Amino acid sequence: MYEIGVVHRNIQRADAEAADKLAAFGSATVHEAMGRAGLMQPIMRPIYAGAQVSGTAVTVLLQPGDNWMLHVAAEQIKDGDIVVAACTADNTDGFFGDLLATSFRARGARGLVIDGGVRDVKVLTEMGFPVWSKSVSAKGTVKSTLGSVNIPLVCAGALVQPGDAIVADDDGVVVVPAALAAKVADAAAAREANEGDKRAKLAAGVLGLDMYKMREPLEKAGLKYID
Repeated sequence: MYEIGVVHRNIQRADAEAADKLAAFGSATVHEAMGRAGLMQPIMRPIYAGAQVSGTAVTVLLQPGDNWMLHVAAEQIKDGDIVVAACTADNTDGFFGDLLATSFRARGARGLVIDGGVRDVKVLTEMGFPVWSKSVSAKGTVKSTLGSVNIPLVCAGALVQPGDAIVADDDGVVVVPAALAAKVADAAAAREANEGDKRAKLAAGVLGLDMYKMREPLEKAGLKYID
């Protein structure tokens, strides 16, 4: 059960160096490196293409149609954080716009991931403030009902603990538990190096059929070539 009406000020964030490294690998590589875990639902899309960030989670539980707690959360943001917001019930209103983005950026936020709506997309894009959301909506919100800040929550199907590492880009959003951030960063680096070797072979004309030794299992599966 969610705590309502609380703000946890002192959270244990993932190692900053490890969290920073994750951005370079991207969500797909990090997801694979972590055993295909931690991926948010594909409904979460960036408001503009090309953003690729990582950071540590400040979590926000919102009430439907109410962005009060995003203002409360701004005070808890530290440099390198990504705000991750979920709602107590499904809602697609425009919780977030350029004014809150200005406030978040002043506190050091690298972006927002919200299982809800966002608006002012044109201005946010011009600002270069990345947001991943499940909808875009001009519909505004009120400020009247308490939620919470820095509690465990589920955002787009993924469990997020305050301080977890977040990786987000054009392919999606991945949550890396804080305790695993350094291990996953190392695994992602190894995977990236391995993919670099494969990419070089493919560029030289080697077929995936041969590189991955697919011919024998394909033959056993009954694949036939007809001239």
